[in-house]
Amino acid sequence: QVQLVESGGGLVQPGGSLRLSCTASESIFSFGAMGWYRQAPGKQRDLVATISSTGRTTTADYAKDRFTISRDNVKRTVFLQMNTLKPEDTAVYYCNAVRLVGPSRVEYWGQGTQVTVSS
Repeated sequence: QVQLVESGGGLVQPGGSLRLSCTASESIFSFGAMGWYRQAPGKQRDLVATISSTGRTTTADYAKDRFTISRDNVKRTVFLQMNTLKPEDTAVYYCNAVRLVGPSRVEYWGQGTQVTVSS
């Protein structure tokens, strides 16, 4: 069973930075893509950013100038560098990994890490 373990969340003041990490229990080469999603209270889970096995990235419009996704294949870890954080970035951030098994798409999720932006 694949495990994704997130870390790096916490309380930060507006304008501050955080770096989230997601470490997989197996090689991340086995995933077609990995990414970060977030869910604020009372809202749906939204895409933040993804990175493919070849390093191609996609980032939500609200995050393009502030958030950067990257990966370290040796450490089996995907990172989300978040700068210039705003109160509206407050949410639980979830790591996601997608694997294609034949015609099927299998997704894995981490347990989530809380990010709170407040003065």
